[in-house]
Amino acid sequence: MKNVDKRNKLEEEIFSYKVSKDDKIFIFWEGKQVKILKGKESKKFLSKISTAGTIESQLIMAKVTGNFKRGNEKINKGR
Repeated sequence: MKNVDKRNKLEEEIFSYKVSKDDKIFIFWEGKQVKILKGKESKKFLSKISTAGTIESQLIMAKVTGNFKRGNEKINKGR
């Protein structure tokens, strides 16, 4: 797992998630909602994340969102 995060972005805890009452998972990147999981997908996510550490949790959320692994994510700077 050491070679996965060469720029140490996952240590910054840029991803977070929230579970709703109806078991939907809302995944956020830098405070912006980027993905919603429901059904089997949300149960699978919860089982993985429940035993994961901080950096591993960040990696799981990055993989689930899909497009956040290329390093080309842009940060909006006051536009």
